[in-house]
Amino acid sequence: MTYQCPLCHQPLAENHQQWRCENNHQFDNAKEGYVNLLPVQHKRSKQPGDSTEMMASRRAFLDAGHYQPLRDRVVRLLDEVLAADARMLLDIGCGEGYYTAAMAEQLTSTRPLTVYGLDVAKVAVRNASKRYRQVKFCVASSHRLPFADGALDAIVRIYAPCKAEELHRALKDSGYVLTVIPGPRHLYQLKACIYSEVQLHSEEEECIAGFERIKREQLAYKMTLTGQQAFDLLQMTPFAWRATEALKQQLLEQGEFICETDFVIGLHKRLPDNRV
Repeated sequence: MTYQCPLCHQPLAENHQQWRCENNHQFDNAKEGYVNLLPVQHKRSKQPGDSTEMMASRRAFLDAGHYQPLRDRVVRLLDEVLAADARMLLDIGCGEGYYTAAMAEQLTSTRPLTVYGLDVAKVAVRNASKRYRQVKFCVASSHRLPFADGALDAIVRIYAPCKAEELHRALKDSGYVLTVIPGPRHLYQLKACIYSEVQLHSEEEECIAGFERIKREQLAYKMTLTGQQAFDLLQMTPFAWRATEALKQQLLEQGEFICETDFVIGLHKRLPDNRV
């Protein structure tokens, strides 16, 4: 048993491509291999998460390797802290699986580790499942993790929201949460195309209730993008909702677009229950 029922929180058992709990709630595996654990009453919209267009732009941009330094650093940090007997790692907000697949490829060769990817966007999970068979993907809410108390050795949260109490509940004692948030100058040049006055991201220290932060580091570099890559970058960010069609066309027609990245990576260790 790996998942728990999102309705009654009892364990789910898999049988003949279907997950079922003792209260007879059932969830089918899709033909692509993922399971949808997002009941309609937990949805905030008809199709929550990224659209097909946003997902396609994200996949094209990430496949071009512009965020590979971040992906490589995240995997190295996890490799340093995960125990040799670690069994379960969850990537929250996994999207189309770019980071998740790298974790599965590099962290499972020396551990009995299963890597899970979770996202609220069905289109992203469907495409991730088609491409990365070594990962177990599910559609689910990051605010209601479909895992039993103390089930996970580590959770990765790259920009994704999640309640601190859910992170603490689902992790084993002394489990880890690895977070990535935008640093002050992240995508500054892209924002300057949209806003007349660019506000820097906050430099406030990230703290998660119930956890001790044991590492914080910054990763920043410049990217040289084609016009299409700059457009794809815009489409995969929340800034796309503010961008005009004229700006999108302008980006597409540019021969070169230089943009800064600025990532803040945090590693947090779960405190024992009696210290929360």
